[in-house]
Amino acid sequence: MTGATALFLLSACTQEQQNKISRDIQNWTGTNGVLEIYAGDKLVRRFIKIDKLSTALGTEDGKPRPYRFGYGVLDENLNMLADPGEKKVYFEISDYAGNYVFFESPR
Repeated sequence: MTGATALFLLSACTQEQQNKISRDIQNWTGTNGVLEIYAGDKLVRRFIKIDKLSTALGTEDGKPRPYRFGYGVLDENLNMLADPGEKKVYFEISDYAGNYVFFESPR
């Protein structure tokens, strides 16, 4: 399949289908991600070196659940570095949670 054909097929998808394709690709490829969680305008928690942020799926029905999960280093002192003693942990973030931002690490 050529790039033009793929682009045409993607443009024929609804926005929801495009979002799902994007999530599937993101879940598959992974990133060097950073997840920041805010309480109001204050940064309260940061996870770094996240391989991928996945959308949870139901066991029985396979439908997307309203939360994301992943593994990352808990950046306890919020300095964007994996310091000695800071460990890789499992985390979940709800769609209904407060403000959070997930982005590729600039480092």
